[in-house]
Amino acid sequence: MTGHNGRVLRADLHLHSCHSGYAGHLRFLRARDCYSEPSAVYAAAKARGMDVVTITDHDSIDGCLEFLEHHPDADDFFVSEEIECRFPDVDLKVHIGAYDISERIHRDIQPLRRNVFEAVAYLRSEGVFYALNHPFFFFNGQLPLDDYLGLALRLFSAFEVRNGTMLAAHNELAEGIVRRWAASSAGPLTAIGGSDSHTLRGIGTTYTEAPGTTRDEFLQSLRAGRARAGGRHGSAWREAREIYGVVGRYWAALLGAGRQELSWPRRTLGLAFSALSMPFEFSPLVVAALHKRDEARRVTAYRREWEMQ
Repeated sequence: MTGHNGRVLRADLHLHSCHSGYAGHLRFLRARDCYSEPSAVYAAAKARGMDVVTITDHDSIDGCLEFLEHHPDADDFFVSEEIECRFPDVDLKVHIGAYDISERIHRDIQPLRRNVFEAVAYLRSEGVFYALNHPFFFFNGQLPLDDYLGLALRLFSAFEVRNGTMLAAHNELAEGIVRRWAASSAGPLTAIGGSDSHTLRGIGTTYTEAPGTTRDEFLQSLRAGRARAGGRHGSAWREAREIYGVVGRYWAALLGAGRQELSWPRRTLGLAFSALSMPFEFSPLVVAALHKRDEARRVTAYRREWEMQ
């Protein structure tokens, strides 16, 4: 894969900042999903060889806007978002990476998130490049596999085939399916990768490469299907490390480090809960191991079913 003057650019197309909202468990603690500052995310990406940079916070572009407020001349940065949508009448969520979007598009897409068909129709009408992230993360047999894959191909022309927190088997199944689809597709299908990192440590360790010499040429290559995913796969240890990293930053916030958004009563509650739960602080490793065991089981079953089609 070669680009203009033989150059290929690299970007981590799935990563988070402190604007990604709050953790879904133990909501009363008000622990953030990520504590990385937008400028630190950018610096980490560049330090790990990313030529262009974006931030894909959960249903938010505030991290991108904050970075651009402080670095308005950054011509290697573009605004993106990870949008959580639902299939109507089915208990199934999907995460959509939407790239190089405007504030207007971000505002317009929010009311459409409850219906993935409406959300995708809107993104298409606006000419947005978007992708289905970690295709088998939320899928757990809510639909027959063949129906799910058929809907995925109908709705998406870009797919995350390497996610830095998903097992190699998960990523390889997604890549194999997309490769088979691409062989008979009338239009381009794009395979992308990203670290899905919620700490600075993982940023840029999984990435997307595409021909170009500028941000805009990189994005044009993505649209044309001229991209390759590379870098690390996930593991139980990597997931646990991410959890411990976020927990550590939460503790630091309780002690006064970083952005001070928690009231003293809430910080006191958090410190008390952390002290009482200290004997169970090994649990993230256990949780990650159980998650990955379940992921491996499900992906193995999906691969077997898909190969029989």
